[in-house]
Amino acid sequence: MDLIYLDHNATTALDPQVFEAMEPWFTERFGNASAAYALGHLSDGALVAAREQVAALVGCTPAEIVFTSGGTESLNHAFRGVWEAFPTRRHLVATAVEHPAVRALVLWWKAQGGEVTDAGVDGEGRLDLVGLERAVRPDTALVAVMAANNESGVLFPVDEAARIAKAKGALFLVDATQAMGKVPVDATAWGVDLLALSGHKFHGPKGTGLLMIRRGLRLKPLMVGGSQERGRRGGTENVPGIVGLGKAAELARLRLPEMDRVRRLRDAFELHLLTEIPEVRIHGAEAERLPNTCLVGFAGLEGEALQLILGEQGVCVSTGSACSTGMREPSHVLRAMGVPGPYARGTVRFSLGRGTQEPEMEKVRELLPALVAALREGASFAQRKA
Repeated sequence: MDLIYLDHNATTALDPQVFEAMEPWFTERFGNASAAYALGHLSDGALVAAREQVAALVGCTPAEIVFTSGGTESLNHAFRGVWEAFPTRRHLVATAVEHPAVRALVLWWKAQGGEVTDAGVDGEGRLDLVGLERAVRPDTALVAVMAANNESGVLFPVDEAARIAKAKGALFLVDATQAMGKVPVDATAWGVDLLALSGHKFHGPKGTGLLMIRRGLRLKPLMVGGSQERGRRGGTENVPGIVGLGKAAELARLRLPEMDRVRRLRDAFELHLLTEIPEVRIHGAEAERLPNTCLVGFAGLEGEALQLILGEQGVCVSTGSACSTGMREPSHVLRAMGVPGPYARGTVRFSLGRGTQEPEMEKVRELLPALVAALREGASFAQRKA
């Protein structure tokens, strides 16, 4: 059975060009980048090149890049570093729809004795900027806002959020994990102090990522044990992974225009759903969204049931964040948006990628009406029996 992969917001396949770039660094170019001989210098040079490639994608200087194992580590470094660096500021502002990695750090912040205020969203998932401005206080240390929501795909006005944070002296962090490779990112233009991302979201290797730390901002390292990354993250560098991250960043910049085609596929898919299947809601449809993301609610069925039956047909989708799967309750994102229960429970996320083709989407369009009708009939029969 040929797979139709529509879960690119969870992870992406390693690009063959990325694999090709990484391969020599596993074998003949195995030197430690800290070693003072030619083999080590070769690895160090590869890190320098990768840092430049990634900085070009992020919109910052190479010196502001700290390579990490992924977005979760980067976020931990940022939150914990800010907590320790600003002992007189114990207030955090985050949005109610952040990724579970950030929501876990919100709980951590509270457990340390800090205060947290959540900024809400409207029914389309758009950030409430007025509420955000009210939330930021003189003792706010950090304002954390995602560039794009991983479930709905809704884009946030990060430049406006940065202005609000800076006006009251707070640091501003952007989780750009979902946006990277799908829409332009420019940390400098946005006014970002801290930015996190993961390589595996844009066809790079798993276990790679970065934290951008604005020049002049000094945070205590999360990982100690060596002078690597200018003393900001100890440990022998993952040279093959970093080379792969750099190549993925280079390709993401070059291939960003391809997302226009992906948007057209997504839009045609959504139009089909709305015209061919009754009681369907596209979450965030009126908001500016990532070009690849379709979060759709089907009233009268369980999203997990549709996910499973599509999986039996070789179609890979999710019911939301890959970091919160297995939860039967509607996600915190849908709850924050005020999505009615029947649509929230029946929500499935289709996230397309650069390699998604029209014949694949056509097959999914053909499958869905009958599958949805069967699941609704089954649910209705079960309720009648009960």
